[in-house]
Amino acid sequence: MPLYTPQTTLPIMNNLEQFQTPTASFSLKRLPEIANDTLRAWDAADELLVNTVYSDYGDSLNKSDNQPLLIANDNFGALTLAFNEYPVVCWSDSFISHLATNENLQLNNIEKTEAITFVASSDAPKITESPYKLVIIKIPKTLSLLEDQLYKLKPFIDSDTKIIGAAMTKNIHNSTLALFEKIIGTTTTSKATKKARLVFAENNIKNSEDSIGKSPYPNLVTDEKIQISLFNHANVFAKDKLDVGTRFLIQNMDQCPTAEHIIDIGCGNGALGIMAKRYQPNTKISFVDESFNAIASAKESYNHAYPESPADASFHISNALEQFIDEDSNTPNTKGKAQLVLCNPPFHQVHSIGDQIAWEMFKQSRDALATGGEMWVVGNRHLGYHIKLGKVFGNCRTIATNPKFVILAATKLDKLNRARK
Repeated sequence: MPLYTPQTTLPIMNNLEQFQTPTASFSLKRLPEIANDTLRAWDAADELLVNTVYSDYGDSLNKSDNQPLLIANDNFGALTLAFNEYPVVCWSDSFISHLATNENLQLNNIEKTEAITFVASSDAPKITESPYKLVIIKIPKTLSLLEDQLYKLKPFIDSDTKIIGAAMTKNIHNSTLALFEKIIGTTTTSKATKKARLVFAENNIKNSEDSIGKSPYPNLVTDEKIQISLFNHANVFAKDKLDVGTRFLIQNMDQCPTAEHIIDIGCGNGALGIMAKRYQPNTKISFVDESFNAIASAKESYNHAYPESPADASFHISNALEQFIDEDSNTPNTKGKAQLVLCNPPFHQVHSIGDQIAWEMFKQSRDALATGGEMWVVGNRHLGYHIKLGKVFGNCRTIATNPKFVILAATKLDKLNRARK
């Protein structure tokens, strides 16, 4: 049964550039959406991968046997749309990528059916008992995620499985190829095309933990200075030691206002929320992130730190706070109930640098706060978060600075005071 009912000709929507494939063209957008965005939702590696699969691996695309195609790390859905006639398993660490894939399907009037399956990379990609015939991997930015995924993939492939990776040439290193060689088997690469390259891996290393080992994630990192232990799953920021920006905010956390409910947005391994609980033991902490591995890390780390207080914490997969549910009322938390939001915003999305994620976090955090509540942000001094917070909240003050980082606080004002500002 086909995954979607595709259209072979599609209208250009919202003036988006078209992603051309051998079977159709698609309008694709990135998330979060930015006015006048000049970045495309795909790259030359996506194009090379799709064209190569259709031209050289058509025998592995079989509608009749209903055997799904495994697609790993499809950033905004370009690969899923390109193969939308077939059952597809989308395996990714990014909830935003899942959202983008769904929105791009709707944008192109492609009807979703039960044949598409979204799987978090914190889980194994087990969908059927039969080994995958074809696995295509958009090689991720972080080697840890690739390593973890290859180990998790290993039990669900056999010697006949075709495995193809893709990335821009500048993002394929000797260490990348060494991981494929170590975990999967014989690995070769294609010639570069438009600065993109493919990686072909033959699964000829036996499926034995004795011969290939197992994933080293999650790894445990203990910081003796502030006495915290963190479990870091693959792809979590600062997986080998406590992030220096996070450490700086923790060192100044005794100045935070008292709060009944604290949100750790973009929580990563949960270090900020866990330390906030130490300073305010009666508070409720909500950990929020769009990374499945981050939420797994935060939950494991929190339960290790506070095994006696599991009910005081909740864990949420969400694009900023869009999908964050207030568990007390079972409604989206847009009425303003939290008294404090802690944030160390990311300024990278895949391989691009920008502040769009921080903007969304700031705006949605303002909505989630009660009047008088505060958002505390730590970031590199050069990022200019004081300007952004001032625009969103109408105010911003500096809590602490050092040569590299700044801690900023913004207060949610009532409508009258905000109008005066």
